[in-house]
Amino acid sequence: MSQDARAARSATPYWWEAAPPAALPQTPVPAKVDVVVVGAGFAGLSAALVLARAGRSVAVFDAMRPGEGASSRNGGITSGNIRPSFAAISKRFGEKVALGIEAEGKTAREFLRAFIADEGLECDYQPVGNFKGALGYDQYDTMARAAETLSKRLGIEAYAVPHAEQTGYIGTDFYRGGTVRKDIGGLHPGKFHAEMLRVALAAGVDVHGETRVSGISRDGTGFRVATARGEIAARQVLVCTNGYTDRATPYLQRRLIPVRSRIIATDDLPADVMDRLMPRRMMMGENRQLGFYYRPSPDGRKILLGGRDASRRGDPLEPTLRLRAGLAQLFPELENVTLSHSWFGNVAMNRDMLPRLFEHDGIRYASGFCGSGVVWAPWVGSRAAHRLLGAEAGHSAFASRAPAAVPLYRGDPWFVPAIIKGYALQDHLAFRRARR
Repeated sequence: MSQDARAARSATPYWWEAAPPAALPQTPVPAKVDVVVVGAGFAGLSAALVLARAGRSVAVFDAMRPGEGASSRNGGITSGNIRPSFAAISKRFGEKVALGIEAEGKTAREFLRAFIADEGLECDYQPVGNFKGALGYDQYDTMARAAETLSKRLGIEAYAVPHAEQTGYIGTDFYRGGTVRKDIGGLHPGKFHAEMLRVALAAGVDVHGETRVSGISRDGTGFRVATARGEIAARQVLVCTNGYTDRATPYLQRRLIPVRSRIIATDDLPADVMDRLMPRRMMMGENRQLGFYYRPSPDGRKILLGGRDASRRGDPLEPTLRLRAGLAQLFPELENVTLSHSWFGNVAMNRDMLPRLFEHDGIRYASGFCGSGVVWAPWVGSRAAHRLLGAEAGHSAFASRAPAAVPLYRGDPWFVPAIIKGYALQDHLAFRRARR
């Protein structure tokens, strides 16, 4: 197969085939509202919906079409992952905080499931569970103990899958066993955002797409928000821009690093191939620094596989080829499969790799979802809204001080490719050790 033939036919998200981001009619910007929300993704719309239903007037602004960023570009896996391990969080913040974060993850996934059901959101939600592969037998033992802890201490249905039983979950011999969590599933993120937007508009939220916010300034006890189509006064401001944060909010920009995440989608595969490779149609992941995440499409005909993208300019072929190689490593029979789509979006990382809900100079921020925004963005956005309302429901383990600023960083993540290559080297060495 030639190099060009190994590229995907489309560079737009697979999800946009069924649910492209909506270009909303441009309506006049109101002179004044109770709350301005910056960012019309999962977090911003979740917050706006809570506020509007509490009787607040809310205007939401997005520089792109609503949902055009990570909300409609992600893998649609409802993982609610936390990148630091339980042990690492305990060491840094104490075991009480670590347990609180794990417990909140369970609550956030239950919140998402209930939100979809209660609002009647048509988004192909499938509570199928998640399989996470172990690279070696030592890693499997560690993961098995962690699954047992989740089951005993938090009541999460989680269990180990030994190597001998692995093919009942995934058709590969690449892993040395793994673990399953039944509280994780998948959805169609494009449809999910479209449905959130529908519900928010019906609740009276004033959403302005393709209207960039250029600055936020104090105005007495409130704020003046400058947008591409005029200024608006607000009593409160909530910023939910995550991986698309820009100079309009420099305090947040210095604390969030945008990192590309890329996903490829295969052409439709024969039913017997899907039955062999993904017999339970679960969501999938693995235990590496730069591990792949992958899943069947909601209709069960494709495999979608994603991972970090070290490129920074344009849309080069190399990141797609790297994901192709990863897919073939897992499933050798797919080495020459044709790809329908390859696309990328920005996730937002911070120095301690935890989602954050904080306030600075009167402005509230809900951001830093670190690649797990399908669960964390709606949850943290809703908690932020409750905090703006002064409600007890605003309690969250992520409500704390702002993440530390990144030294010498002012919005150009020039160092990200080097960091990703460093993680890749760590993964390579860890993989060699695991296979000894």
